[in-house]
Amino acid sequence: MKLTYLVTGLLIASSAMIFAADLNSDDTDFMKKAAKGGMAEVELGRLAVQKGASQQVKDFGTRMIKDHSKADRELMALAASKGVELPKSVSLSEDASMVHLKMLSGKSFDEAYVKMMVDDHKDDVAAFQKEADGAQDTDVKRFAQKTLPTLQSHLDKIQAIQSGMSGAGGSR
Repeated sequence: MKLTYLVTGLLIASSAMIFAADLNSDDTDFMKKAAKGGMAEVELGRLAVQKGASQQVKDFGTRMIKDHSKADRELMALAASKGVELPKSVSLSEDASMVHLKMLSGKSFDEAYVKMMVDDHKDDVAAFQKEADGAQDTDVKRFAQKTLPTLQSHLDKIQAIQSGMSGAGGSR
């Protein structure tokens, strides 16, 4: 009986490895980068809610928490189904960005956060578009296609906020 459980356990473990092996490295890398980026967006959103000077920045932060938390949950489920282990924390560069933002307050926080979100979302839209167009795995492709309009909406909104800041005499 113990041998049956051992063999079954090995089959289950090897099945997970086969799933991960079925994904090409681009799809796997995309999932891992998306997970890190999503976690960072949630944390930065919390910081914006806490430290933002303008209501627009606070509201955008709230939206980042909601939308990226939802996408993160979907990505975790997808990764689990594919046997891909996602990172559990943000990268060093994202952590350094958070430390920098934590030191700012008021208008300087808003300006730095908005610039960071514009840059991040330009990169995110490009990465998700590339994956939506060229992912090998159909489930990863579907995730990218489903998430892309939300990211584009974030980019449009944060660019509008940035334009409003520039138009109000603030520095870009």
